[in-house]
Amino acid sequence: MENKRIEAVVFDLDGVITDTAHFHFLAWKQLAEEFGIVIDEVFNERLKGVSRMDSLELILQEGNRQNEFSMAQKEEMAAKKNAHYCEFLKELTPDDVLPGIKELIAAIKEEGIPIGLASVSKNAGTVLKALQLEGIFDYCADAAKISKSKPDPEIFLTACSGLGANPARSIGIEDAQAGIESIKASGMFAVGVGPSLAKADYTVDTTSQLVWEKVKAAYS
Repeated sequence: MENKRIEAVVFDLDGVITDTAHFHFLAWKQLAEEFGIVIDEVFNERLKGVSRMDSLELILQEGNRQNEFSMAQKEEMAAKKNAHYCEFLKELTPDDVLPGIKELIAAIKEEGIPIGLASVSKNAGTVLKALQLEGIFDYCADAAKISKSKPDPEIFLTACSGLGANPARSIGIEDAQAGIESIKASGMFAVGVGPSLAKADYTVDTTSQLVWEKVKAAYS
């Protein structure tokens, strides 16, 4: 149907293209421990899709230490976390692209549909380089291009704008609840990867189940 023509597909990075979520967790855990705060994998779920400074606030609240530091100190802490994270990123290789993603991207590109990236990570370029996916995306919306983090729709709207696409005719793919809410608020069709993603229009358990024909069928 012409009125359901897909104008763009926008991917989240962490948890969809590759799984750097664990690296983020290890880096935050390392930083939190320096301030006597203990976080675990369950707590880490709350940090997925959330910006660096907002993640830091959640961790400080967890340790009831949110009022003990100045903004300058918090920025220093966030920079320290990023340094830890960048060390872990050195282990990333093209083999770390999640199952099914390269095939999905190839199928979308074969139809001439532009693809974008919507990642709040300030290290998106470093990650794509390590995965050898530089130049694959037609437009990348990252933390430098937005002022509001997910679940605000700004990052997906920015990606659609950069691709010259109508959000109402575009698809967003996310693995975090904040990301799904961001996609839905932008007016896009939301594809969720993983369990318990409320509000997603179509969900799969793993990236290996992201088959383009099935995604298109769900969209139609």
